[in-house]
Amino acid sequence: MTATVNGDVHDIGKNIVGIVLQCNNFDVIDMGVMVPCDKILATAKAENADIIGLSGLITPSLDEMVHVAKEMQRQGFDMPLLIGGATTSKAHTAVKIEPAYSNGPTVYVPDASRSVAVATKLISEELCDGFVQERRTEYETIRERNKNRKPKAPPLSYEQAIANRLILDWQNYTPPKPSFLGVRVFEDYDLNELKEYIDWTPFFITWELAGKYPNILEDDIVGEQARALFADAQAMLTDIIEKGWLTAKATIGFWPASTVNHDDIELYKDDSREERLATLHHIRQQVQKPSKKPNLSLADYIAPKSSQTADYIGGFVVTAGLNMESMITEFEQNHDDYNSILLKALADRLAEAFAERMHERVRKEFWSYAPSENLDNTALIKERYAGIRPAPGYPACPEHTEKATLFELLNATESIDVTLSEHFAMLPAASVSGWYLSHPESSYFAIGKIDRDQLTSYAKRKGMSLEEAERWLAPNLL
Repeated sequence: MTATVNGDVHDIGKNIVGIVLQCNNFDVIDMGVMVPCDKILATAKAENADIIGLSGLITPSLDEMVHVAKEMQRQGFDMPLLIGGATTSKAHTAVKIEPAYSNGPTVYVPDASRSVAVATKLISEELCDGFVQERRTEYETIRERNKNRKPKAPPLSYEQAIANRLILDWQNYTPPKPSFLGVRVFEDYDLNELKEYIDWTPFFITWELAGKYPNILEDDIVGEQARALFADAQAMLTDIIEKGWLTAKATIGFWPASTVNHDDIELYKDDSREERLATLHHIRQQVQKPSKKPNLSLADYIAPKSSQTADYIGGFVVTAGLNMESMITEFEQNHDDYNSILLKALADRLAEAFAERMHERVRKEFWSYAPSENLDNTALIKERYAGIRPAPGYPACPEHTEKATLFELLNATESIDVTLSEHFAMLPAASVSGWYLSHPESSYFAIGKIDRDQLTSYAKRKGMSLEEAERWLAPNLL
């Protein structure tokens, strides 16, 4: 038996890796969600841990893991460091994390099923040295391959990327006006309504069962396990709704908006557009595109101020994770990790379903730019709808600190009890936030890699130091 400190840098509660290790006689100290580095390391010292494990769900996790590795090196730790979670990869571990921590082994664990074998080898006097040397040799090969890899497309200067922006015909297009301006709050939303909008495929991914719903239920390999899990989920979903285990709230808003400086969007209090409420800062694709495709920025989908076109933007924060603490505490006091994770996973699915349902109501009712839309849940999951709802921290707008502006505009913390951590993760974790854009040509895209000239511009426009901008946009830097 060994002690393992499991620090979920930016993850959702107790993760499956910890439970798998516990089931195999490892003593796991689960430190919870969004744990700061100093607390993880202090606990590891106090508990005389043999292994530290870090798990991450959102992109700031990547840099935070590097920070933890550097601190472990600085403070003289020499124990193994395990890396896992949705945002991590073997390449990131090899290129970014392992070089920061040479005192001890750093090992990427791709899924929970492999955690026991990895941890067992790392604490074995006979197996550890050979296993660690294999990993270090493998990671060195990955670093060399990464260093010699040529970019898939040549980079453009930021000026060239702007010159190749998407230019829409604003003179012959009249943007739809929302049915109200300002903010509206939705209290205690009906979960019965939301369950019809659940996308079940990510639910099975949470449990590391590969396959798309509903086909996964008949899968030759995991079908039986998937059916049993799905039956448990349906039973708990009934309890969630009938017994009020979870509360869902939302806040949405609409504001007059104009694009300025090509990649910034100004928001105004009312249609006079005299009082500016906020400025949203975006970045632009900065590599050469095939077939003369434009280098996109979300700002391209909002009318430029110079066009004098009256355009609008929306924003939202929804949550389905309120009031579940008592049930989680009860499950964990009874050592019922299965139902604890099941409840968190269902809360997450309901939050995503809430985002889907509210966006549908925006399109058909509150903004009413697609009032006759008639899409089933499959079509909604496939994003067949008009307009988009990009979220700060995701591919089209990857810089997480923009959530602060969104939360301030919507007064989200005071109105629906959703807060932001110092790393801009949302609490409760079962929450979703983002922007609403209505232009018929708007579509989801990934920014990809940007160069330092755009980084410098972004930092200046946002009033942020270059070092801070570099930290938040590190995954996107060439």
